[in-house]
Amino acid sequence: MATLLLYQGHGSFRLRSGDGKVIFVDPYIGDGYDLPADIVLVTHQHGDHNQVQLVTQNPGCRVITNNEALTGGKHQSFSIDGIEIQSVAAGNKNHDPNQCVGYIITLDGVKVYAAGDTSKTGSMESFADMSIDYALLPTDGKYNMGLDEAAECARIIKAKHNVPIHMKPGELFDRDYAEMFCAPNRLIVEPGEEITL
Repeated sequence: MATLLLYQGHGSFRLRSGDGKVIFVDPYIGDGYDLPADIVLVTHQHGDHNQVQLVTQNPGCRVITNNEALTGGKHQSFSIDGIEIQSVAAGNKNHDPNQCVGYIITLDGVKVYAAGDTSKTGSMESFADMSIDYALLPTDGKYNMGLDEAAECARIIKAKHNVPIHMKPGELFDRDYAEMFCAPNRLIVEPGEEITL
């Protein structure tokens, strides 16, 4: 089975590994909660990112929030059923870096960067060495970095694909806004669209 990413809208998406492991990131909105989760990742505790109750959990499901991912001022790593999860810095004037994280998720040899709610961080400089395949970057310009700063981050991170998300608070998606994201290797994914990684 292929490795799949379903964009649910806003900051929410679902990953499914080749052997059927299901990961939800920042559950809040959209469809696709019918598959039971093996892992749920929450980047921070704002209500548009932490609706864990939407997710049906398999027995033994691991729920990792910013509280587990950032302890003692250190970003933590997790290895669960062959899936590697590294928490990384996230934050801006609207999001306390001590209470927010992003995640770099490696499954089936594919690396996905879930930025969470953030603007540019110093640690992004090191991401270029990680050979990230997909970077999902917030772009709204109100609570997070806007299109220009997100494009700058994309150039720094050097992911193979840069996906704009979290672009219009209160709505799933805005196609016209996404089209204005002038990042290298831009990949626009619509809510409800599932792509093969």
